[in-house]
Amino acid sequence: MAHVDAGFEARSTVSDQPRAGASGEAGWESVRQSQSTRRQTYRAHDVIYFEGDDARHLYEIVTGGAMLYKLLPDGRRQVVEVLGPGDLFGFDMDAQHDCSAETLVATTLMVFNRSEIERSSAAQSHLTRCALQQVCAMHEHAVLLGRKSAYERVATFLMRFVPERGTVNCKGPDDEDNDTGSLRLNMTRQEMADYLGLTIETVSRVISDMKRKGVIRLEKHDQITINRICSLCQLTGTHAD
Repeated sequence: MAHVDAGFEARSTVSDQPRAGASGEAGWESVRQSQSTRRQTYRAHDVIYFEGDDARHLYEIVTGGAMLYKLLPDGRRQVVEVLGPGDLFGFDMDAQHDCSAETLVATTLMVFNRSEIERSSAAQSHLTRCALQQVCAMHEHAVLLGRKSAYERVATFLMRFVPERGTVNCKGPDDEDNDTGSLRLNMTRQEMADYLGLTIETVSRVISDMKRKGVIRLEKHDQITINRICSLCQLTGTHAD
């Protein structure tokens, strides 16, 4: 999945790029402009739908961000994905949603009728590409949860929102002497912990340690400055020693 705003407002030395899921295709645009498609706004932390609700609609984020999560019977939560502008979600295999969706910040969505999507070949083609992207994202998340240390998980999570960096084809910094970035967190420590499979105490401890070592600066509660992006990337476990 592309490294762009998803639950964060990202401001780095590299300009933000649109998500790979965003489409300018004429066929998909015709679906977006359909009379049955509507635009809907939500406040921060509004529930879009619950696990088990009828999956009658699909959703595309226009602005803002959302998270998908599942709850265990004892109340524990696993955030399975963090979504941003251009992401399409709500396309479940069955007639009910297999997880819940909640906004992270004030969010605007395009809401599509599932029945119309299923009748449109252009929409089906676009949906297939979005589904394949989500499969790749789930593979990365599985590696993160299954093999990475707490430090690597937090570093990977932060790097996810640095545009064009940390990917296989990363070109490195434009300026070695000014390799900085700034992220505004729109997720709580608990939400981050639920996505990373960690406790809130562990997430807070890792962030404090990164600050102590000079990898990042905490400008205020929700603002993180990355002092050197390459240094943070080296902590993700992606690179061989």
